[in-house]
Amino acid sequence: MILGVVLLLSCTDDLNTEPRIEQSLNNLLINDSEAALGLLGRLYGGLVLHGTGVPGSGDQQSDIAGDDPGETVWFRSMWNMQELTTDIAKNRWGDGGLDPLTTASGWTPTNKFFGYMYNRSYFNIAQINNFIIDIQKTSIENTDVMIAEARFLRALSYYYLMDIFGGVVLVTEADGVTGVRKAKETRQTIFEFIESELTAVEDAIPAVNEYGRANKASVHMLLAKLYLNAEVYTGTSQYDAALTYSAKVINESPFGLDPVYQNIFTGDNYKSAEIIFPLIGDRDNVQSFGNATYLINGSGGDSTMPINDFGNGDGWFGHRCTPALYSLFGNLNSTLDQRAIFWTDGHNFEMNDYRTWEDGYPTTKFRNIFSDGTNNTTNFADTDIPLFRVADAYLMYAEAHLRGGGGDAATALGYVNALRERAFGGTNGNIDASELNLDFLIDERARELYYEGHRRQDLIRFGRFTGSTYIWPWKGGVANGTNIPSTYNLFPFPLEALQANPLLEQNPGY
Repeated sequence: MILGVVLLLSCTDDLNTEPRIEQSLNNLLINDSEAALGLLGRLYGGLVLHGTGVPGSGDQQSDIAGDDPGETVWFRSMWNMQELTTDIAKNRWGDGGLDPLTTASGWTPTNKFFGYMYNRSYFNIAQINNFIIDIQKTSIENTDVMIAEARFLRALSYYYLMDIFGGVVLVTEADGVTGVRKAKETRQTIFEFIESELTAVEDAIPAVNEYGRANKASVHMLLAKLYLNAEVYTGTSQYDAALTYSAKVINESPFGLDPVYQNIFTGDNYKSAEIIFPLIGDRDNVQSFGNATYLINGSGGDSTMPINDFGNGDGWFGHRCTPALYSLFGNLNSTLDQRAIFWTDGHNFEMNDYRTWEDGYPTTKFRNIFSDGTNNTTNFADTDIPLFRVADAYLMYAEAHLRGGGGDAATALGYVNALRERAFGGTNGNIDASELNLDFLIDERARELYYEGHRRQDLIRFGRFTGSTYIWPWKGGVANGTNIPSTYNLFPFPLEALQANPLLEQNPGY
């Protein structure tokens, strides 16, 4: 499906003209029933692809403008903003505005990386709106399911926009396909829109769908995450709803924990029963510098590590984790925790200079070898990104319970210990009821979910991202870390968005 037709692209230069193709989108859908699946595939592809053509070749065409098409990919932009800004990882390249991200300092509306996330999200939303408008004019079989999936993808885009920028402009199929200028809605309004969209499509999306497409558990996961962060987004907590939907994922879906942690992040992780909603990678058909390739190649450097052993065809000498993360595992030489997947040879424990490759430990958690050890090295990863997986639902249930959302204490403890039994290969790492508290849980989320795009959101929810309550290496641009202002709980709207839409109001403090 990711290889589906990309005819929607041709109308983005001038939204007031007909697409420069032989037949309109409406006619295409009427005359070719298979085109709908192709176009739906293109909507999913908007999460991992830059546009068309092979990355790095002369034939590539990016959906949105950027110095490097690979940098404009949705997942890469989201990951940069959710992980590099935190205690999880730092990047040494420092080019074109990357330093302010990796040091959580000097954020300005002119930073191109903020623009990539904003522009890519709204490009994807525009494609989704266009798809919904035209597919409703046809009598194609299963249009209700495809529309529901499209609405899920749109809700997902708005969820991350709300999380990153706060209140944003809300555009749906009701606004048509021409360009519109609107004032931004409140964060509360965006929250309510996402909630209403997800509850509206909950029954239409099947419990089991083709791999890579949204399923009912995907909807429940997004609702659980929405409600878990409701106090941040709206000022009113909804931990009871967060617990309810986490329990639905755990008890009412066909997904379950993978017995082997590492298998969730290998080149054949499509086999894992734990991955609820993946972002696809494929060496032949989904070639991208913005999916798992970015994490795998970006975390490799052949001067200090045998990158081919992890399926890397190339090493970019970019990402390393910080001592704040790997210290959570204790002594890496003796820990039994199988989640401590770091390369230490040739690297320094301390990160005295984040621009120095040898300072800090790279992680090989994401790798391009298969679960049976087969290694077929390539420049593009086969590995899928587990955007949503069952372990997160376990941890969300436990947190919602601790925050007063109901549920059962023994069940919450059992879910946490199930993850630790997998990690330690037995009960050696289990905790008792007295040890299960919010301080433990924020650290456990880091140990279980690092590098997966959750950390900034988690730190904000726990009140540890801005201010001086929690300090990590290079926070605020200082080697030992320092206070950052509460303004940084939101990113600034990019300058080009403000110039294109005079009704858009900048976030406070920028």
